[in-house]
Amino acid sequence: MRLTRRTLLTLALLTVGIVATARAHDMFLKLESFYLEPNSSAVVSLVNGTFDLSENTITRDRMTDVSIVSPEGVRHPPMSVWRDTAAHHWDPDSVDTALLPFDTGRSGTYVIALSTSPTVFTLEDTAFNSYLVHDGVLDVLEDRKANGKMGDDATERYSKHVKALVQVGGTRSAEFSHELGYPAEFVPLQNPYDLGVGDNLEVKFLRAGQPVANQLVYASSERYHGHDDAGGHTVSVTTRTNGQGVATIPLSEGGRWFIRTIHMVETTAEPDVDYESNWATLTFEIR
Repeated sequence: MRLTRRTLLTLALLTVGIVATARAHDMFLKLESFYLEPNSSAVVSLVNGTFDLSENTITRDRMTDVSIVSPEGVRHPPMSVWRDTAAHHWDPDSVDTALLPFDTGRSGTYVIALSTSPTVFTLEDTAFNSYLVHDGVLDVLEDRKANGKMGDDATERYSKHVKALVQVGGTRSAEFSHELGYPAEFVPLQNPYDLGVGDNLEVKFLRAGQPVANQLVYASSERYHGHDDAGGHTVSVTTRTNGQGVATIPLSEGGRWFIRTIHMVETTAEPDVDYESNWATLTFEIR
């Protein structure tokens, strides 16, 4: 069967879109409920895709740190306790979500966190620009426009750093603000479990331990389902950090929430790498 030029062009554009989307996976730590009982067993899911759907699992060799911070201290569960779920019931060898079983101890606000090692990939110009739009890395996109780089292919070195805040029992504790020292992370300035619908949550965004001003930050509850004109997902909060690196998130409704950002900069630190990005997310639940 011969393919027309138009068909080939359409297939090429679809391939570009698929590649761009495949690279554009947010990562979150997610529980069925972020409210747990003391001295109980729970499971946290490492969701790689959207907040609603994990599209592939993260291999253990990419996990550089896994931490559980509680009033009893910091522990690092062994990689052997992780397990994967099947993506398709008809294909038991397919996996899409990594699961971490863990046991709670005494009452308090826990932090569960994970950091990954960097990965490098290259996209052609159109695919890279589409990826920046899709994932909201708009400052880099504007810089490419201003400097005539929209037609340049790009090689990116990226890593992801995710945290979840879990309330165990009724006692609120100071662990919610624990800094892991990750390359990028959100640090709440208030315990979200002291807040409710209608309150504001302030979070500081750190890159290499330093606050970042004017960083684009996105947040939403799982109950908000919006779409833009192109059919992409939208969020309920789009904001920027202030001069002290603090973003204010209006907690407009109850449910499980996420906060996310991608800090991307041009780099010359590594040969043949054009951009370095560090992705950060924070998840919690509001009642």
